[in-house]
Amino acid sequence: MVMLHLFRNYSSGDIIVAHFDHGIRENSALDAEFVRQKALEYGCKFYLGQAKLGNHASEATARESRYNFLRKLARELGDNGQPTKILTAHHLDDLAETMAINLIRGTGWRGLAGLDTTGILRPFLEPDFFAQVQPGQTIWNKHDILRYAGEYQIRFREDQSNSSDEYLRNRIRHQMNNLVDLERVYQLWRRQKKIKKMIDEAVSHLIPEADSEWQRSWFKQLDDIPSHQVALELLRAGTLRADIATTRPQLEDLRQAILNYAPGKSFNLPGDRLLRLDKHSFKL
Repeated sequence: MVMLHLFRNYSSGDIIVAHFDHGIRENSALDAEFVRQKALEYGCKFYLGQAKLGNHASEATARESRYNFLRKLARELGDNGQPTKILTAHHLDDLAETMAINLIRGTGWRGLAGLDTTGILRPFLEPDFFAQVQPGQTIWNKHDILRYAGEYQIRFREDQSNSSDEYLRNRIRHQMNNLVDLERVYQLWRRQKKIKKMIDEAVSHLIPEADSEWQRSWFKQLDDIPSHQVALELLRAGTLRADIATTRPQLEDLRQAILNYAPGKSFNLPGDRLLRLDKHSFKL
């Protein structure tokens, strides 16, 4: 609601409000109606996505469903084949929580560069994005947002599940208050994003062209402890280009299959995809 207020009052661009009702909480339809009414009040177009995920749905399932809706809508509303921009209101506390969750789950170095998704803009995490509104304000944490909401009497709805320790994110949030130097977390995140960009650009020049063969011998040469991380980065880039979403453990299983499977055997990839391994090569 604060981000919408900022853009509605200080931006000249067209604003579209998109809300996704996950169907997890019984009263989630009230959230959707609240957002619809606010969009109407501001004179913004409103789009609603809906699912019935149920109250046992994981955060990952909810996130995937939400972003699938947003990306599909962005493509449909785009111009000349370019999707319209997607903006979300993630703030500094969200960033710290996400990095902590990723570290706990052992997601590797990329976990420190979370909330860096292609096609998604996060104004509250971009220095000076709202500098003309709040002089001296660079990045926003939850306290900054609540203070702004109070100053301008902005109504909002709180997800009641935020108070439940059933979810890992909430348990981290409740333990993290006043214990974390958010500025240092932010600087670490900025550095990791920069490193990630450099690695992704380098790897994109190393992987074979689309529909070209990958040599199994490459992965035998990259089988020592430091080098197998390079192998995983190559496979990650290749599977992403082939529109195959993989986790790090799945990539490691694929690497092991490339090293050890007999010629002619197939490896199951996510999305009901099969990878056939020939004696010396394979294709992604």
